[in-house]
Amino acid sequence: MEEIKEKKKSTKVETKKAPVVKDTWEYKDRVYYLSNGKSPLTFTIPARHTRRYPLVWFDPEKGYERELRYATNQKSIFVDEQEGPATLKHIVFEDGTLVVKASQRNLQEFLAVHPFNNVLFKELDHQAVAEYELEDLELEIDAMNAAHSIDIDQAEAILRVEIGSRVTKMSSKEIKRDVLLFAKNNPRLFIDLANDENVVLRNFGIRATELGIIKLAEDQRTFKWGTNGRKLMTIPFDENAYSALAAWFKTDEGLEVYRSIEKRLS
Repeated sequence: MEEIKEKKKSTKVETKKAPVVKDTWEYKDRVYYLSNGKSPLTFTIPARHTRRYPLVWFDPEKGYERELRYATNQKSIFVDEQEGPATLKHIVFEDGTLVVKASQRNLQEFLAVHPFNNVLFKELDHQAVAEYELEDLELEIDAMNAAHSIDIDQAEAILRVEIGSRVTKMSSKEIKRDVLLFAKNNPRLFIDLANDENVVLRNFGIRATELGIIKLAEDQRTFKWGTNGRKLMTIPFDENAYSALAAWFKTDEGLEVYRSIEKRLS
């Protein structure tokens, strides 16, 4: 008789392993600074929840606000997770800055969710600072290159905006030097002025007035020919005289006057 062997059913139950939650916290030294424009010798921010300074953070997973407390002997920054006596410590900014070592993860986490974060203080983002500084350097290079290549009339026009009528007494070398310094020290304004055609036209009108080719009436309301006093244009109310003249030079009538003045200046 053939022996029938019954297969034993396995009683082993396969269990799925719980997913491993990856800790994405970046361990690094962090620098925080007061963002209100002030740098007192010392400035202390609250380190625990009180009536005067309610320190709570809404936990989206748990669905309620959790009380915050920074304690040097606790791993968690949440009061409901802390055990035993809590060793509290002041959080002090010195000369407007606070340096927190990579090993002080609990303090860094506490500052990340602190209600004053991005209100009274911010974390210094070195990458953002580098990008900002690079942008400034590139802008300075562009401005310096533009200043080096512009003609003397445009350089004079730009400098007149910055230093006024003193530019009239400067030599061409002095103008080139000062316009390069202007581009280096204030590149954004220099580029704006270099791209503004009215700056050159205003300077053109001022030079013509200084040389007596045209005259600005005492009431600052009209421009006239310097030779015969014939009126050229009326300045609109509440508008800068030379800005109005620059705009007028672009009209058909003004263009003829511009060409006539240009011949006398050359």
